[in-house]
Amino acid sequence: MKKQYIIYAIISTICVIAIGCGVYYEMFMREDDFRYQPQNNVANNIGGGNTLDPSQSREEFNSLFKNFINFQNFSVNNITKLDETKEIVFTAYDVQYEEEKYSMDIKIPWVNIANETVADFNNITQQVFIDKANEILLNAKEYTIYNIDYIAFINNNILSLAIKSSLKEGNGAQRIIVQTYNYNLETGEKVTLNELLDSKNINKNSVNKKIEEEVTQASKEADALSEALGQMGQAIYKRDLNSAIYITDNVRNFLYGKDGTIYIVYAYGNTSETSEIDIIKVN
Repeated sequence: MKKQYIIYAIISTICVIAIGCGVYYEMFMREDDFRYQPQNNVANNIGGGNTLDPSQSREEFNSLFKNFINFQNFSVNNITKLDETKEIVFTAYDVQYEEEKYSMDIKIPWVNIANETVADFNNITQQVFIDKANEILLNAKEYTIYNIDYIAFINNNILSLAIKSSLKEGNGAQRIIVQTYNYNLETGEKVTLNELLDSKNINKNSVNKKIEEEVTQASKEADALSEALGQMGQAIYKRDLNSAIYITDNVRNFLYGKDGTIYIVYAYGNTSETSEIDIIKVN
């Protein structure tokens, strides 16, 4: 019960901070407090460089999750925080549980900025990740392994945060969920992938071609593996190559990482019980 109370405390604290963020925003923040300044980037019409082995991009992406924010020499002194004693992204909760029915290692980030958009980000973190942790503590019927890690970067005026969880319940398939948030520190608004590509002068058609090529290659590899594992009764996630998710207009998950590298994230575990994930790296 003690651990359940801890999770309840986590949820209650996050709710209080989220409400406070909204109230603070309404009382003290104005839209004209943020002014957009276009980024000066060297034109890049290639859209990502050489196509990699899909597994290399996945391994590189997975290695990023070290539970901290990389400022890359960007100053945040002018950012209004909810808690001035904390960084703009910090580990709000770092807890490990090992019991008969579950093993949990969760590091939950909090975006410490007084802004309504950021409050929405933090609410999503609660709904997607913390609520699941609470469900496991209260209702785990089979041995469950649940881990959460994150990473954040700032490139120029863009804050980019990715949270990744891995979940395995009993004999079921492992599920990997990735949620990303991209936020313009000057305008106080969300950043879309197309906006980011435009700011870096990257040709969207080239990126769409790269997505098509690399997802098709990953699909071929998965199909080959499926034939081998199918004989043992194991299923492999099958990609729908005709899906509209594979164009930049519809990409919702991406990380703006170290030195301006963009990672487009297709985490199929967000909607299905699978650990399959495709990462399209755009330099």
